[in-house]
Amino acid sequence: MAGSRKLGRTSDHRKAMLRAMVTYLIDNGKIETTVTRAKEVRTMAEKMITLGKEGSLHSKRQVYSYITKESVAKKLFDEVAPKYADRNGGYTRITKTGPRRGDAAEMAVIELV
Repeated sequence: MAGSRKLGRTSDHRKAMLRAMVTYLIDNGKIETTVTRAKEVRTMAEKMITLGKEGSLHSKRQVYSYITKESVAKKLFDEVAPKYADRNGGYTRITKTGPRRGDAAEMAVIELV
């Protein structure tokens, strides 16, 4: 799996949450979440974009097995990955936005560069 942060969830719930967040990030370009979740999403999103740049059959199967929507996986190969063809990593940016009102959790926006 990506990192070692447990995020207060069971492994199944954590994996499903990260898959959904990576899918939403690739689909929309940016999401707002807590800083620790953003750091976990960053690792998996960058791995998916790297696989998208490779473009082999094996990497396509890996991306389709991780991303939850087929249309988003297609968008990754057709639009997102070619945009970063000449870039060696660093496809995402995390910007801290301050504490959340309800529980004062540190919030951040993660976006594709």
